[in-house]
Amino acid sequence: MFPDMSQYTWIVPDFVWELSENFDLDKLASALPELEEIAKLLPDMEKIGENFTFLKSLLSSGLGSEVNGASGLRLLLGSSDKEKVDQLQEELLRTQLKYQRLLERLEKENKELKKVVLQKDDKGIHQRKVKKSLIDLYSEVLDILSDYDSNYNTQDHLPRVVVVGDQSAGKTSVLEMIAQARIFPRGSGEMMTRSPVKVTLSEGPHHVAMFKDSTREFDLGKEEDLAALRHEIELRMRKSVKEGQTVSPETISLSVKGPGIQRMVLVDLPGVISTVTTGMSADTKETIFSISKAYMQNPNAIILCIQDGSVDAERSIVTDLVSQMDPQGKRTIFVLTKVDLAEKNLASPSRIQQIVEGKLFPMKALGYFAVVTGKGSSNESIDSIKDYEEDFFQSSRLLRDGMLKAHQVTTKNLSLAVSDCFWKMVRESVEQQADAFKASRFNLETEWKNNYPRLRELDRNELYEKAKNEILDEVISLSQVTPQHWESILQKKLWERVSTHVIENIYLPAAQTMNSGTFNTTVDIKLKQWTDKQLPHKALEVAWETLQEEFARFMAEYKGKDQDDIFDKLKEAVKDESVKRHKWNERAMDSLRVIQHNALEDRSITDKPQWDAAIQFMEETLQARLKDTDSVIADMVGPDWKQRWFSWKNRTPDLHYCLERLLKLHEDHTAYLANDEVTTVRKNLEGRGVEVDPILIKDTWHQLYRRHFLQKALLHCNLCRRGFYYYQRHFVDSELECNDVVLFWRIQRMLAITANTLRQQLTNTEVRRLEKNVKEVLEDFGEDTEKKVQLITGRRVQLAEDLSKSILMLFPVKLQHDFTPALHFLFLCYVYKII
Repeated sequence: MFPDMSQYTWIVPDFVWELSENFDLDKLASALPELEEIAKLLPDMEKIGENFTFLKSLLSSGLGSEVNGASGLRLLLGSSDKEKVDQLQEELLRTQLKYQRLLERLEKENKELKKVVLQKDDKGIHQRKVKKSLIDLYSEVLDILSDYDSNYNTQDHLPRVVVVGDQSAGKTSVLEMIAQARIFPRGSGEMMTRSPVKVTLSEGPHHVAMFKDSTREFDLGKEEDLAALRHEIELRMRKSVKEGQTVSPETISLSVKGPGIQRMVLVDLPGVISTVTTGMSADTKETIFSISKAYMQNPNAIILCIQDGSVDAERSIVTDLVSQMDPQGKRTIFVLTKVDLAEKNLASPSRIQQIVEGKLFPMKALGYFAVVTGKGSSNESIDSIKDYEEDFFQSSRLLRDGMLKAHQVTTKNLSLAVSDCFWKMVRESVEQQADAFKASRFNLETEWKNNYPRLRELDRNELYEKAKNEILDEVISLSQVTPQHWESILQKKLWERVSTHVIENIYLPAAQTMNSGTFNTTVDIKLKQWTDKQLPHKALEVAWETLQEEFARFMAEYKGKDQDDIFDKLKEAVKDESVKRHKWNERAMDSLRVIQHNALEDRSITDKPQWDAAIQFMEETLQARLKDTDSVIADMVGPDWKQRWFSWKNRTPDLHYCLERLLKLHEDHTAYLANDEVTTVRKNLEGRGVEVDPILIKDTWHQLYRRHFLQKALLHCNLCRRGFYYYQRHFVDSELECNDVVLFWRIQRMLAITANTLRQQLTNTEVRRLEKNVKEVLEDFGEDTEKKVQLITGRRVQLAEDLSKSILMLFPVKLQHDFTPALHFLFLCYVYKII
């Protein structure tokens, strides 16, 4: 079936050969219908040609718009013969009806043919991805821009058809006739439209409806689906209304597709009311006015003003409101509903003619239409309403007597006129929007160049991704910390945490004993109690604090490398949240307790360097404690002799002399004063005229004795430097009993082993778990838009956000947001003049 083009490879593009390799073209051709079948679906073009030839000859004979009325016929004939005029008028009406039925038949055939073609394409002779129509893309743009920054008024500058009218004027009925389905909930005189409903109309093979935020399709050809759709719309309206209110400004977005439906976007607004009735909130009237004005003040919105023809025109409220918003009537289309009732009830039909000619109301409009939307029954189908409308106007004397022109009647003509007006407005407004965005973009770029000349224009999401990568790099840096650094800092911090307990609760109480056996027994008991209850907890606390401090240190060091301070808030929040989520492995405590217990049980110092290291550790500890004690005593007793001599400071009366004399007389005195000793000291001071509280005497003694003990311990420590030989050979020498050195060696060894154990747990487990927590926190923050707005703030961020949005409007091809295809498509449509 396809010609052999192998000889013409030099002129046939490569993609053609690639298609022939990937697709079976013969099989594809066999799937197409035969030409005879397609011809059956087409109308008889010969008959159409004959009819149009006759119509052309009739119109060319001079019978134009003037033949609609009897006066025009009389003018053409130049005769006052009434019978001839009536005969010719009847003949013209019959001819008009004949060609109207012909046009309706052709439109019906065209509609059926388009439906068949769309269905075939939908089923897929060529299986390809379904593309959205232009009107669907345009509707998406309106939805997206509804959330756009209100500072630029972007949404309010794009066209849509705004349907306004008095309550029960027939707004919803007109919209249903345009959509060709009874899709809205109905009520008897009560307010049913409680929030704006945006309806996107487009052509499609099937008559279906779908909400913007749902994937369910409602088949409008099925009554049960129609009922479900009306119920869903009513539920959404009621949910959007806040407690204590009657109407809501929140918009419900709905799309309707079907054969022959005109493409446009309409917004059905709550009906305007003149009086607040029982059950309504007090501000209902003002709220409806506010919502209506918000939509109508858009300079590119088409206002579809609905007026009830069955009531007195003077009772209308909406016409005054429309006149205020569009005084020149450049974007208003006036629709008079219920014309059948108006013709029946009005004594003067010419009043209807005045209305549709714009002579009765002060408002102006682009066009005036008269429609009939049924007999008032909610059970009427769209087809029956159409038939009733056509029958009414064919027999109506309003049309027969020339009060209404043929193009001004029926919802079908209204739909065509509104659609044409809508797309004309879209074409004009796209260029206006482009100019506005260009001006806004220029202002933003100028501000950025003046304030941030050396920085890239990163919006909030891009900044977050950059900060995320920096934080992850900082966490990974924890794994590069050397084992020596971990152990050094862990050992130092752990000793700072437990040194007070070791000195005050273990060493000092044990040192008060009389012999080495009692000393060692007391030390062993206290070390065992300490290991069982407190030491593992303290060690894990130190390890966790060290991990946090190292993490914070790396973040601070990274900050020095040209880091942007705009991330400080985010990094601090990520660090805090990661630390909050991190839970240390509790099973490590049991194993750590066993390791510490075994380390403290060992008393065997194997070599002289270990002995010397223990003595140095002991000396440093005792000297630090002695310094602290001297500071406390100085605060208690006042300045020493140097300060008194050089600074001329006086010393307050105290217990210093009495208690120091007691220590000199009894160097082996215990750590506590007996009651009789306290009484003796107090009486001696009273003899000098100094009143002293017994508690102050005991406190002062405690500090003086502590200093005396630490000084003696340091002297003994110096003697023990040569005691390793005696310790190794177990010699008994009372002057060189260095059990306290062994105690400090045991403590020192326990610290080293604990630090090594904690370091292994940190590097093997906890650092990785912390990194995992940081990643989870970053993922959670990345999905939380409000969190990002809270943590990444400032004028620079807002300016970059505005620049990003302006780029989306002007150059959407460069960006990859969800709504880029829709905006890009609209601008292409404008460029290539297809809308």
